[in-house]
Amino acid sequence: MGIAMSEFRYKQVIVFRLDLKLSKGKAAVQAGHAAVSAAEECRKRHREWWEDWLFEGQRKIAVKVKNEKELLTLEEQAKDLALPCSLIVDRGLTEIPPNTITCLGIGPAPTEKMDRITGRLPLL
Repeated sequence: MGIAMSEFRYKQVIVFRLDLKLSKGKAAVQAGHAAVSAAEECRKRHREWWEDWLFEGQRKIAVKVKNEKELLTLEEQAKDLALPCSLIVDRGLTEIPPNTITCLGIGPAPTEKMDRITGRLPLL
């Protein structure tokens, strides 16, 4: 039997910019970068959170913001709460110009901390 959604104590959130209009493949790759990079930050700084999140099944949520400014505001809020996070900046080899900020991975971290800054964002 799986864990009910209400039983997850940790989650990771991947935040995408809607204004970029990335292809599905590009978005998937950027999500992978964000998930791995933010999880590695968590492993280094909050090992217990990371281990518990792994044990629970690595819950992830994908949400959206309108633009880069909103994404950078979320990164600042995450850092203010001492949440592990990773801003993803693309190298520009395929669809978008070099140094384009595409998404932000936050967590894994306790759900109640995450919900303070991402709980009202619409799902992707």
